[in-house]
Order: sequence, then structure tokens, then C-alpha cells
Amino acid sequence: MIRESFNNGWRLAPGQGSLFELFNGGGGGESVPVQLPHDAMIHETPDPNDPSGGQTGFYPGGQYTYLKTFEAPASWRGKDVWLEFEGVSMTAMVFVNGIHVATNLYAYSGFYAKIDHALTFGADNEVKVIANNPTPNSRWYPGSGIYRSVDLLVGGDVHITNDGVRARTLLANADEAILEVETDVVNITRDRQTVTVRTTLCSDGAPVISDTVRATLFSLGEDTLRQSLYIPSPKLWNVDSPNLYELSVEVLRGDEALDAARETIGLRTLTLDVAHGLRINGVPVKQKGSCIHHDNGVIGAATFPAAEERRARQLKEAGFNAIRSAHHPMSRAMLEACDRVGLLVMDELSDMWYEQKNRNDFSTYFDACWEQEIERIVKKDYNHPCVILYSTGNEIVDLGRPTGGMLNRRFANRFHALDPYRFTTTAVNGLLNVMQSGRMDRIVADILAKNGMTSPDVSGDGIAAMNAMMSLTNSDDFACHPLMTEALEEPAQATDVAGFNYLTARYGDLEKLLHPNKTVLGTETYPDDIVRLWSIVEKYPHVLGDYTWTGYDYLGEAGCGIFYYDGTINFSSHFPDRIAYIGDIDIIGTRRPISYLRQTVYGDRALPYVAVTRLDRYGKPHSKTAWMYKDNIASWTWPGFEGKPTEVQVYSRDDEVELFLNGRSLGRKPAGPAHGFEACYEIMYEPGTLEAAAYTDGRETGRFALRTAGDDTVMEACVERPNLRAGAGDLAFVTVCLTDGKGILKPYEKRVINVSVEGPGVVQGFGSADPQPVRSYDDTAWETYDGKVMAVIRATDEAGDIAVTFACDGMDPVKVMLASCK
Repeated sequence: MIRESFNNGWRLAPGQGSLFELFNGGGGGESVPVQLPHDAMIHETPDPNDPSGGQTGFYPGGQYTYLKTFEAPASWRGKDVWLEFEGVSMTAMVFVNGIHVATNLYAYSGFYAKIDHALTFGADNEVKVIANNPTPNSRWYPGSGIYRSVDLLVGGDVHITNDGVRARTLLANADEAILEVETDVVNITRDRQTVTVRTTLCSDGAPVISDTVRATLFSLGEDTLRQSLYIPSPKLWNVDSPNLYELSVEVLRGDEALDAARETIGLRTLTLDVAHGLRINGVPVKQKGSCIHHDNGVIGAATFPAAEERRARQLKEAGFNAIRSAHHPMSRAMLEACDRVGLLVMDELSDMWYEQKNRNDFSTYFDACWEQEIERIVKKDYNHPCVILYSTGNEIVDLGRPTGGMLNRRFANRFHALDPYRFTTTAVNGLLNVMQSGRMDRIVADILAKNGMTSPDVSGDGIAAMNAMMSLTNSDDFACHPLMTEALEEPAQATDVAGFNYLTARYGDLEKLLHPNKTVLGTETYPDDIVRLWSIVEKYPHVLGDYTWTGYDYLGEAGCGIFYYDGTINFSSHFPDRIAYIGDIDIIGTRRPISYLRQTVYGDRALPYVAVTRLDRYGKPHSKTAWMYKDNIASWTWPGFEGKPTEVQVYSRDDEVELFLNGRSLGRKPAGPAHGFEACYEIMYEPGTLEAAAYTDGRETGRFALRTAGDDTVMEACVERPNLRAGAGDLAFVTVCLTDGKGILKPYEKRVINVSVEGPGVVQGFGSADPQPVRSYDDTAWETYDGKVMAVIRATDEAGDIAVTFACDGMDPVKVMLASCK
């Protein structure tokens, strides 16, 4: 199929725009031009009374109509014409010239709409998409509307079907590789057609190997052609060297080119066993994983390739080598980014099966859709070397029922029938399973009796009560209780890999004893459990790795990790909370201290790192959940807090560290694995230089310093991706920091910064990492948070220079230049 982008030229109107809606006094609003991908939810005003509450960051849902007029040339007559929608939230109905052509019921799956029968050739045509997103339907921020890309596909007499090229590596080592390619070809004419399919593998644009096969297709017939390509001295794909090839498949009738398809692939094999764990091309790889939701911060759920690439790159730079799409199928753009940067992917089916978590969620449609959705995931993922695991679901309520194991086997078997070369898992939540199966009371009673108690200590305020219950259900006794083992047995063993959420104590000796031939994966884990957890991963070959919750902050599940100092309880749907506030990386891309601790634990950071508990909050009582680490920041600039106490944390793999304040030693303390990779100092704030040195066997190995900022305050702008492609929805990311003019950040200072754009560009989103903002990401004025704001600039259709200016009262403006080219 000949493919082209269909993202430009759309208009958006509220409601569905039907005659009956107009008769009833609804809809009828003015349409406005929009560029796809487009998240309608991010442009709504957060509502404290929205039924989703903090789940979506108080953003309301709605119904939206997207319209586009396009010409269908006469040359399309007699051809197959399709639209591919990569994602519409939550449900979609598609019409062409008023004729219904497709319905889709799952917000996170791509779907095709065949439209040639509804077209008027040689004239303008109208496509209408009604996106309906009734809340509550999600436990996180879902976005609304056509939030992923749309493509137009046209196929002639004989063409390759949609997703019709499948490539898999049969053998891969340093000397040779064998690639099997399957191509589905269809003849849409009434005549017999004889064609040649030519398949070429290229590296950096240069042909490596080519093969041709001849096929006769009969009237309205479809066939699958298989070819085997032998590649000597291949460049293999792995997380450290993500080498990619271009695969071109052409359909020829004599010298006439009828169709072509191109795929980007990587040569790699996967094996799995308890003695070696996961091996890629025969080499064991531990998964240093992060769960991620799908939004891109200040631009919402709009899935621009540049934004997905940025997140993937930043996660890799922070030490991760794997991500789990939580809790839905991953976008094509993110898969492509993971292929390029070398991130492994666990792609997930759904957050629910038959039992709902919100009244309007996907459980309503799951029974009718699950088989189709599994097929869609496999087709989307098949050619991506990054994808290693399919997850059948996350914290599924049904798994606690007697049918849980049977259902999980059914879904895992369907994945295997379509793709026998990857592995399956399920993110099983033990707490849900024991609650649904009626075992919870007996487990709690046993744990209390063991500790000489008759009931959990839930006295005191709401925070204390919640923490008491969390302490009990997060305990090793809870995770390893025999009744927990009963509850997990059948559901967890239904897949290739036993996946556990928040059950770290089970991974090692217990699971090895119970299931000596089963591998185990921490599919979701607490951030501050990384030290203990990674020691287990390193010790046991059958433990494949860990996926922390989470590597990148996100919209929705608002307040999950906010440090409340006013008695507010986390997860209490507290307006105006908008952000979860628990990622290693915040929503504008700044790494938090826990990210450096994690990288130290992984063994990927040689230098020590210094973090400081925020002086304005030190010693104050605050809320605490298991998803929260410490309210700290890498800054030694705290005006007005001279002589006030704080705690300094030094992260290091070395035996010991030494802390210096303005050249004075504050003593040496042990660090490294035996001490949780962390040494803590309680000191008084004194402006100047705070520096840590690390030592192994008495020899200094490295230093890291924080310095106090000077009195001056200026804006400094840092641009990512200054060279843009016009007309392609390309993005630049401009972060503005408040510094002293010498590059030292001033996070405690707050200023309102305005952004403006001249030239062929627009502000796609603007904001800060503030978890409780009162502004919209559409606003052009934002207050800094931790000394920063970020603007996302989108190139429009025209080429030219784009000037982005940042202004703030009392400061010189800062202008950055971007170049947009065709």
C-alpha cells in the first residue's frame, strides 16, 4: 500500500454534530482548525467536580467531531483506499460522505477504515470522526480525540496488504544471520496476475542482500510469500548497539512497479531459561525497566514522534534499558524510538478484562474485542526488535476468580499462536488476588498474630492509618504467605514469565523452590525498593529484572507522590493536583535525585552524587506512600535559610564517601552496596560549595559538587532539536532556567515567564513540573517550578526561521532561533 500522512487540514467541533443533537439544543459549536495528532482533553479546563477526579488530573472527558475535506482523484477508482487511525480516545465512529465506514471501541489500538466504496472520485470528499470519551473510564490521564497519527493508504491491482510484511530472525551471531520474510499479497482484480516480489535488505542505504520470488495470484485472491535471506557478518541489534536495517519489499509486474512496503528491522534472537534468564543473541540481559504511561506532559496525550523519541532517549540516558507500556498497547512512534535508542519493550493488552475499574472503561467491550486487540498488538509489534514481551494485562481483578488461570492461558495462547517467537507475562497484583479470592482476612490475621497484635494500628490521622495498612500489605510476610502462593499459583503460571507487582520478597528463593523452571519478573515495583530489589535481580539468574513505577512522571493519578505538609492524604483526589509526581524524571524532562541513585545501583554511574532535603520543608511531618522516596533536590542555593538544618544524601558505589562544606571535611561515612549506596549527613546550611568525594580501598575515585548561586538572576534557554521539518508536526523543546548567569540553577526562586513565537511555528504546550498548577498548558505565561519552565514548539507547514522569545519582568528577554525546512 502506498502510504502518506493524513494529519493536516482537520477541523474540530464539539459534540457529534448530528441533526438530532442540533434539534435537541446540543452541539453546533464553531469548528476550529487542528493539527493531528490532537489531544482534545489537554485543552479542557480541569474541573474539581469531574467524576474522574484525580484519576485524570481532574480533566473532563467529552465528545468531539473531527472533520476533513480531501480530494479523491479519479485515478483511485478501482483501487483499495484505507485510512489508518493509530489511536482515538475513547471510542471512534468514522464516516465518509455520511457513510459509516468503521467503529473502534478501544482507545489505545490502531485500526483501519476501508473507504473506497464511500468516495466520490474526481471530487472533494468529507471524512468525519466522532470521538467519544465519557468519564470516568481510566485510572490515569487518557487524553481525548484523535491523539495519534492518521495515514492514507492506496493499493492498486496487486498490492501488499496492511501490515502485510513480517520479518523474523532465525539465526543471529557475529558470523551470520538468517532472516525469514513473509509478505501477504492480494489481487483485487478479476484477472489472473503474475507478479515478482523483490525483497532487499539495506544497511545505511546500501543493499546487503536481495531475493526475488514469482507468484501467480488468481481473481480476488490473496497469498503469503516466504523468503529466506542469508546475511554474512551481520550488525546485530541489542540494547547497547541497536543496529537497524531497512527492509524493502516491491511488487513488480514485468518492469511496472505495482506496490512497495518498507520496514525498519533489527537482527536479534531471544531465548529464555532459568539458568541464563533472558538472552539476546545468546548474551544474558537483565531488564533495567520503567513502567510509563502514554502522555507527553505539557502537550498531553498527543503522540508526536519527536516527543516519543525524547522520552525514550531520556529514559535510556537515565540508565533504563527497558520500558513497560502501562497499561495499554504502545504507540508506533514509541516503538520506533525504542528500536533506535535500544530500549526493550513489554507491550500490554489492557488494565482490565471483564471486571471494571471505572464505570465507562474498556471492560464493557472487552469480551467482544479481546481477540481482535491481541491480533492488532502483534501486527503492530511484529517487526520491532525492541519488543520482547507481551503482557496479557495489569492488576486484573478477574485473576482472583476461579476462572483467572483459564482466562490468562486463553489470552497468552492467542499471543503465542500469532507470534511464537516472543514471550508472555502478566502483571499480577497479589493484594487484588487475595482480596478477590477471599483469602485476605486469614492472611492479615496470621501476620497480626505473628507480631502479637489483634488488629493493625490504624489510630491517629488518616495518613497514619493508611500507612499502617500499607506497611502490613507491603510486608514480606504478606508477599510470601502460603495463602498468597495459593492465590497466585494458577494465574501467574499461565504465562512464560511469572510477573509480579509489588511482591519483591517472592522473587528469589521462594519462587525458585516452588517453580524451579520458571523465570520471574518484577513487572511493577516501588521506587525506593531499588537497592534491595536489584541485589535480588543480580543474585538470581531466573529473576529477569525490574520495572519501577515509574521512570517518567505523568498526568493523572494525581497526588500519588506529592509530599503533603498540610495533612492531605495521597490518593484522596485533591484539587488542583494534576500530576502523579513520582517519576525518576519529571514531566518536563529533569532527572530527580532518585534517578541518580538508581543509576548508581545499576552500576552505570562512576561518580558520587549529592542531593539535599529541601530546607524549607526539612523536619516537617508529611504524607508518605510506598511510591515516594525523599523530598530532595540537587541544589545548594537556599537564600534565607542560613544556619538552618537539613539532610544531605550522598549516593555512591564506592566503599566510603567524604563530605566537604567550603573545604572543611564533615567526615567520612560508609557507602556502597552494603550500606544501600547512600550516606546521610545532617548539617547546617552555609552558602558556598558542598562537595562529596568517593573512595575505594582508601583511593579517591571521583568527586561531585553543588555550589550556591550568585545574587543575579537571569534566564538561560536550552534548545533540544533546533532544526525542524516543516509540515510534519515536528517539535522543538526549549527549557528556560533561572540561573545566576554562571550556569548555577536557582530552584527556590519563582518568576512568571512569558513565551511568544514569530515565524512558521506555534506553541504546542508550555508549563512547568508543578504538580498542583492553576494554569493551562495552553497559557503563554507560567511560573517557574524548581527554577524551570519548558515550551514545546511545533513547526507549521511553511519553511523558515522561528523566533521564540521568553520575557520576564525585571529581566532581559531571551530569544532562541529554530530552523524549519521542507
